[in-house]
Amino acid sequence: MNRKKIRTLHATLGYFYVGLIISFALSGLFMNHRQSWHPDKYTIEKKEIVLDHPIDEQLITDEFVAGLIKKQGIDDKVRRHNLRKGELRISCANYDIDIELKTGKAEITKFVKTPLVSHIMDLHKNISVWWIYYSDAFAISLIIIAVTGLMMKSPSPAARKRIRILVVSGLLFPLLFVFVLSLI
Repeated sequence: MNRKKIRTLHATLGYFYVGLIISFALSGLFMNHRQSWHPDKYTIEKKEIVLDHPIDEQLITDEFVAGLIKKQGIDDKVRRHNLRKGELRISCANYDIDIELKTGKAEITKFVKTPLVSHIMDLHKNISVWWIYYSDAFAISLIIIAVTGLMMKSPSPAARKRIRILVVSGLLFPLLFVFVLSLI
């Protein structure tokens, strides 16, 4: 393959996939830090309450936790709960509940999906067949982009119009997927 064909292939794939590259990079960053902050969720409501009585650590079981959140009117799936230094933390899909065992004081935090950020993260986690084929083509293209990028010189000024069209079309595909995912 001559240098001109290598350059054309590299540029075409690179400009077309620029939107997906940015989307995957952002979602990768968000996913890497999901344990320290909830990038796909934001706080919509915080509520402080006081339970009827203190809680004995010996009573805390999965069934107890499920009953406790149900008493608070929370219909959500419990992901985990743990005890640390006299506090019970219950983590649900859409709620976090922190309870001081001795006093019964509690704080309930409700989360909803963060617009755009959560949908970009959904692209990273999506396992539908059509997305897998698209992602496979993208992965192969990244390899080609990397290899051909090593084999070419900088683009000529005459290619600017074509580059703009490819960049815009490459940005539209991930935006379209984000939009479709936001409707689901």
